[in-house]
Amino acid sequence: MPPRRLVFAFLTFWFTLGVVVLVASAETFLAALRGVAHAPSHVHLAALAGAEAVAAALFLVPRTMRIGAFGLLATFAIALAVHALAGQFPIVLLVYAAGTAFVLVHGPVPWDAIRGHRPDAPHA
Repeated sequence: MPPRRLVFAFLTFWFTLGVVVLVASAETFLAALRGVAHAPSHVHLAALAGAEAVAAALFLVPRTMRIGAFGLLATFAIALAVHALAGQFPIVLLVYAAGTAFVLVHGPVPWDAIRGHRPDAPHA
């Protein structure tokens, strides 16, 4: 089992990434909703941001983290493609995608690792 501080660092990264993406998605969703009356294309932005927010919420829950991660990676890919077609390259999406892929590959942390319990340790 990895050292507790490594587990804590991973959990801090995972939840920080999830909360940042969730907040950014929610802000984009609300901004798109306010702009619906001015531009019909904002409906698509609201839909993508809403899907990303749901995926980010799922990403934060250990049991649904993998589903959320795949949802996030899909929304990041769509957002990158749409921005590329507009001649933009939001590099922060690559950072979010790399972090999401890292958490996905690592997987949820077992509860025993968080408490520092080692199954091979003698019981007192």
